[in-house]
Amino acid sequence: MAQHISVVVWSKEGCSYCNEVKEYLSEQNIAYKTVDVTNHDEYRDILDVKYGVRHVPVVEIGKNNVYEGITEVGLEHLKAALESVHV
Repeated sequence: MAQHISVVVWSKEGCSYCNEVKEYLSEQNIAYKTVDVTNHDEYRDILDVKYGVRHVPVVEIGKNNVYEGITEVGLEHLKAALESVHV
């Protein structure tokens, strides 16, 4: 059985890629929290410091206190990261 993972989706209003990520996670019954960067440039500053990007979506996946940030756009990157944490 897969261990519990923590998923955080950094997104903004009106972002079709962000919605695609959240819909996929919901379809897979993967619980997630959302950080909405709409009107919050300081949140984008956090992404810049952590991952060197200011765009969304960024998905953070954590397991056993080890976190990975998926900054590439496209579900294939998210799927690959989720498969690696379920192993």
